[in-house]
Amino acid sequence: PRQARCVRAEIARGDFAGRRKGHLMKPIRLMAGFFTVGIWTLLSRVMGFVRDIMIASYLGTGPVAEAFLVAFSLPNLFRRFFAEGAFNAAFVPMFSKKLEADSDAHKFATDALAGLSFVVLVLVGIAMIFMPALVWLTAGGFAGDSRFDMTVGFGRIVFPYIFFMSLSALFSGVLNATGRFAAAAAAPVLLNIFMIIAMVGANFMGAEVVVWIVWVVPFAGIAQLALTWIAASRAGFALRPAMPRWSPDMRKMVVVAVPAALASGVMQINLVVGQFSASQFENAVSWLFSADRLYQLPLGVVGIAVGIVLLPDLARRLQAGDDKGAKSAFSRAAEISLALTIPCSIALMVIPLPLVSVLFERGQTGPDDAAAIAVAVSIYGLGLPAFVIQKFVQPLYFAREDTRSPFRFALVAMVINAGLALGLSPIIGWTAPAIAATVAAWAMVALLLIGARRMGDVARFDAQLRKRLWRITAASVVMGGVLMVAHVALASALGMAGVRYIALIALISIGIAAYFVTGHLIGAFQMSEFKKAVKRR
Repeated sequence: PRQARCVRAEIARGDFAGRRKGHLMKPIRLMAGFFTVGIWTLLSRVMGFVRDIMIASYLGTGPVAEAFLVAFSLPNLFRRFFAEGAFNAAFVPMFSKKLEADSDAHKFATDALAGLSFVVLVLVGIAMIFMPALVWLTAGGFAGDSRFDMTVGFGRIVFPYIFFMSLSALFSGVLNATGRFAAAAAAPVLLNIFMIIAMVGANFMGAEVVVWIVWVVPFAGIAQLALTWIAASRAGFALRPAMPRWSPDMRKMVVVAVPAALASGVMQINLVVGQFSASQFENAVSWLFSADRLYQLPLGVVGIAVGIVLLPDLARRLQAGDDKGAKSAFSRAAEISLALTIPCSIALMVIPLPLVSVLFERGQTGPDDAAAIAVAVSIYGLGLPAFVIQKFVQPLYFAREDTRSPFRFALVAMVINAGLALGLSPIIGWTAPAIAATVAAWAMVALLLIGARRMGDVARFDAQLRKRLWRITAASVVMGGVLMVAHVALASALGMAGVRYIALIALISIGIAAYFVTGHLIGAFQMSEFKKAVKRR
């Protein structure tokens, strides 16, 4: 009877996700969710790349550009470990379970909205008052020159973005839990669109570009919040502002969220340590930053999509006692992730130089810089599968409201990262941070998988994935060989101005074709599965 009530409630809200006999989300629908989030994430990453190119073009690399970039990084820093990290890790599983159990999920979401609004408003108020101290902590080198005051002024304008972004993250969690992924995945694109329009408009009007893009950031946050709030309202969760209430559910959510916040803080420490180590070598920070942007593209598209779609589905299945369905969902997430990630990893290790030279070698970035960036890309490529595996293994913990275990594992990975980055740099030079990040990522994966053993059969790959995994790897290796041959054949074209863009597209297309044809022939996957997922999307 309880399950029947849940089904009737979902039908009434219009989000009946194909549940039948305990199956909350069919594999094809799960894949469709991955593709939906992945496509919007890809669009966001591409638009962000265009945005960064335009910022460099309009602002250059002088004091104004540096002041804006540091100020803009402040709300994004808090967003990573506060709104999108800790809060979602705690809120989404609890909300999904209440939705599955028909246990007044609407009231829980309203209380969470009130509590989050209060906490973030306090955070924004403190940051606005102590903005000089915050700037000094993150960019102490600005003290004593014009950049410091500019950064403080810009920071006070852009920091309220974290308020709108945090509330948007809550509504996105509601949408993801109800099986609606498009609006939540599309929201981040709005920031890039608003900033691009602001820069073009300011340039056309002859206005100061930095002023326009600084002021457009909080307005972009309002647009993101409006989009997700409207979508959640249409899904049956028209949440309204309310007074914060310290209920048992809120207390439980805070207990779960704090370790997740600490774990996210550990990841930020890893970035700081890597940057500190790289700063000892000339140009190393820029080389590693460019390499990071390249490998973050497949990581963001695949890893983020899998984490967003898998977490609420796992939580609801576990709440319903559907261990078999949870195992199937976990295995399909792993299968999709690895089928898309392993070939990307091979490509980054086999053809890093043509990728880097075509995308980055221009202006002040010369052939020597491109060669150095390519070395870093190949190292990050080796670690790419580990970064993605974390994205679909961690939901096993979060769905059980266990954020403490990933935090402990993150601490171990942090020690490994710091030890290697700082210890190897005097020996092997500037590549130490990249090597440290890769080794630490695989160590984190090992700890997560070992810890997941106590979860029983749910955390084990099913027969289909075990059968296909080696085939996926074999198809990726074949693709790597084809890419090496094609690279040699297209070498001259890849070095020609103008033509090199077409040559790179041809090289990538050849690799994609080789992978999917080989994979289909040896049974690594069935193309019909991808076609069905795209149609469902």
